[in-house]
Amino acid sequence: MLPVPRPSGAHLLFLLLLLLPSTPLARGPASSGPAMAALLRALGLQDTPRGAPPLRPVPPVMWRLFRRRDPQEARGGHPLPPCHVEELGVPGNIVRHIPGSGLSSSPPEPARTPGVCPEWTVAFDMTGVEPTEHPTRARLELRLEAESEDARGRELSVALPAGRPELLRVPAPPGLPLRVDLLGTAVAANASVPRALRLALALHPGASAACARLAEASLLLVTLDPRLCPPPRLRRHTELAVGGGPGGTCRTRRLHVSFREVGWHRWVIAPRGFLANFCQGACALPETLRGPGGPPALNHAVLRALMHEAAPAPGAGLPCCVPARLSPISVLFFDNSDNVVLRHYEDMVVDECGCR
Repeated sequence: MLPVPRPSGAHLLFLLLLLLPSTPLARGPASSGPAMAALLRALGLQDTPRGAPPLRPVPPVMWRLFRRRDPQEARGGHPLPPCHVEELGVPGNIVRHIPGSGLSSSPPEPARTPGVCPEWTVAFDMTGVEPTEHPTRARLELRLEAESEDARGRELSVALPAGRPELLRVPAPPGLPLRVDLLGTAVAANASVPRALRLALALHPGASAACARLAEASLLLVTLDPRLCPPPRLRRHTELAVGGGPGGTCRTRRLHVSFREVGWHRWVIAPRGFLANFCQGACALPETLRGPGGPPALNHAVLRALMHEAAPAPGAGLPCCVPARLSPISVLFFDNSDNVVLRHYEDMVVDECGCR
């Protein structure tokens, strides 16, 4: 069986346009269908998420990463590379914040003996990670509530369940979130991510005999999907004039995509929409030739316009007004497992049009 091709950024933008209401009165959410299913697959989702779970806040680290990667924030300076999470210093184009589930402690609190702290088992659901994604950062983040200010020599050990030997042991100072890098131990660096990860955590009190309670556990997972990485190309990042109206020469026209209008505001966290734009206009001579500040026209487009003007043929029309330069956006959303995901999408905004 031949593999099903993944929709490109241009195809994704075209599908978004199909889903938009045709008139200002059509404000209801877009219905399900083949176009919606293809678009969800392009977003890395199998189905429309149920929406943001109640009382599920967006972690501050995800907000910081989104604002850093927002093209509107980056236009004033140098844009960030699309397949590198500069803030974390690793390659990647998808970041997930996965909360721990099934948190349990053993032995129970009443059975604890002096100098022995409880052990915890925590699980992380990673079924939404595709096989083509390879992890580049798997950071375990824990919040411990100390029973005593004295925590000299206290350490945390991380192991896989079922009595397996511990993977690593790190200091556990009080008052700060504990962050443990699991890449290369619990999560293989050059392999597909497992569908689920269960960890056994144990706190060793050391000389202080001060234990703590595990209040929160989460996993910050960064993955790299090479299919989403564009080839190197030169980009200009200046503000472009965006026109409107149906007539005139080939140029960029304004089109704002609202996630509320397509019914996605319940699970898309940010942005609320984006300026996608589109191309429209004539490609006849002399408009086909390069204008001031415009993209260079292909020789084929110029010859096609000359032939059409000299001897119009029924089967060969004028060149088409199409995108000549596109830019990416980043979307922060809840996936089907209620994880907060930051994903980078190439070729979503039409910055410049040309005759092709």
